[in-house]
Amino acid sequence: MAASSGKSVLFVCLGNICRSPIAEAVFRKMVTDNGDTNNWRIDSAATSTYEIGNPPDYRGQACMRKHGVPMRHVARQVTKEDFLSFDYILCMDESNLRDLNKKANSVKNCKAKIELLGKYDPQEQLIIQDPYYGSEEDFEKVYEQCLRCCKAFLESHS
Repeated sequence: MAASSGKSVLFVCLGNICRSPIAEAVFRKMVTDNGDTNNWRIDSAATSTYEIGNPPDYRGQACMRKHGVPMRHVARQVTKEDFLSFDYILCMDESNLRDLNKKANSVKNCKAKIELLGKYDPQEQLIIQDPYYGSEEDFEKVYEQCLRCCKAFLESHS
């Protein structure tokens, strides 16, 4: 979703079906609730090719519905263009961070600031664990972490 001006953020995890679409949906709702959608470009993507074209995990979708957070996304992989067009690329764990930094090194004039989303967690939980092999409770934990981190990120970039 293109913004007319302003800032941009790309949320990234391994497959783009669990953590990053949850973060994207949570952040999009916050920006929408603040009436600030024209100032933000928001998306999510994967470091891998595993889930390209797939919708978010059904457990993540159920969690978002439970919290009244709209979620519309189709998994895609990070592209070289993302490093040139996004201001921030926020990822979920050290593996994502390594993969993104490696890709960024092959992109001339990389614009994006690549960070762990957990850097913004007021509870200082740096890593957002992959809930894929877990339960609904694990998706709830991801939601709660994303909520805290996205709120702090938005406050520090508004």
